[in-house]
Amino acid sequence: MPLTGQIELTDHRYGKAENRVVRFTKENARHEIRDVNVSTTLRGDFAAAYTEGDQRHVLPTDTQKNTAFAFAKDPGLDTVEDYAIALATHFVDTVEPVSSARIDVECFGWRRVSIDGAEHEHTWVRQGPQVRTAAVTVAGAGAQRRTWVLGGIKDLVLLKSTGSEFAGFLVDEYTTLAPTHDRVLATSLDVQWRFAEHSGFDWDETYTGIEATLLELFATTYSKALQQTLYAMGTAALERFPMLAEIRLTAPNKHHFDYDLARFGIENAGEVFWAADRPYGSIHATLQRADAPEAGIAWQP
Repeated sequence: MPLTGQIELTDHRYGKAENRVVRFTKENARHEIRDVNVSTTLRGDFAAAYTEGDQRHVLPTDTQKNTAFAFAKDPGLDTVEDYAIALATHFVDTVEPVSSARIDVECFGWRRVSIDGAEHEHTWVRQGPQVRTAAVTVAGAGAQRRTWVLGGIKDLVLLKSTGSEFAGFLVDEYTTLAPTHDRVLATSLDVQWRFAEHSGFDWDETYTGIEATLLELFATTYSKALQQTLYAMGTAALERFPMLAEIRLTAPNKHHFDYDLARFGIENAGEVFWAADRPYGSIHATLQRADAPEAGIAWQP
């Protein structure tokens, strides 16, 4: 049966994506660096721009870009979360049509170059591939003001050469996978955590502590499945950091298969593997406290 209902604009948002901002702090001879990728997203009374081409309520995306760079200077980029909160709050408070603003930040790591054991004061080497992330959403005004903060890390590549198995799984007529009690476990982890509050603690220390917790639990948990490992990692993060309300983990299972060297008369005792890039298992887990505050629009893109 053909549909004849009226066509409606049911959702809209716009912004400036991937502004590459590098901020140096040069208060003395020892410089500091913040290297970020900033995206702005505004929601509000912009429907006429879509339905009629009326731009009177539209703050240009170029203006949003300029604001992102200006805020890197003042109030500054001491922490990515405070920077994003200030930027989102600015758009909601100063642009009347805006009902909510979201700021997404990727923060790229740099380590100081060391020469003869001494750190150089203004030279760095890029770290990675893991990237720190933050996403801040501000909505409303006055007593109705709400601020949601997400922290995170993406592309955290991890591997352990033993201490993992996969057995006892469901089998049907299409199953060819053999159970194993000793396998390589590898993944490229993407994690986001939602803060229950956004003051009263150190953003950088919290990030460093959560990253260390994820690494520790991956290494020390005897894994019967990647699912179990994710649950252990997420549980430990929530237990150790009471300012967290929720954590979401996404992990591709980067399969490593024993390579058949017997056909060449060579013994392979779990030492040589074929690292398959695809297809891969895609594993997701979300853990949340029973008393966590409502997420509201924190996870909206």
